[in-house]
Amino acid sequence: MPLLEVIQTKQISASIRLSDTTAVQVDQYAAFIRACADDVVEQALSYVFSKDRDFQEFLKTPEARQVASTLRIRRAPATDAAEPAAKKPVSAASSPAQTPTTGAGSKA
Repeated sequence: MPLLEVIQTKQISASIRLSDTTAVQVDQYAAFIRACADDVVEQALSYVFSKDRDFQEFLKTPEARQVASTLRIRRAPATDAAEPAAKKPVSAASSPAQTPTTGAGSKA
């Protein structure tokens, strides 16, 4: 029996806008915990979603299943779709994770 259980999750790329202050703090927190900005945002949102009791109750309602998506999801080109695992770590750990945050944060 293996000692570790690796759970692979499907990941997407999305574009969000942050204020300058929040973008800087995401980068600072990432440095503080020695992680990438993507992981900070992912874990922070997961934490908030799990702790918000009203939100957890909302998720049980039919209304929650009918929410229109407002997140700007980036679609991978058809040629990249065959190799998402090989290219994802490189792009997630390097500039695309910080470029939208820094670029969007400085424009806001």
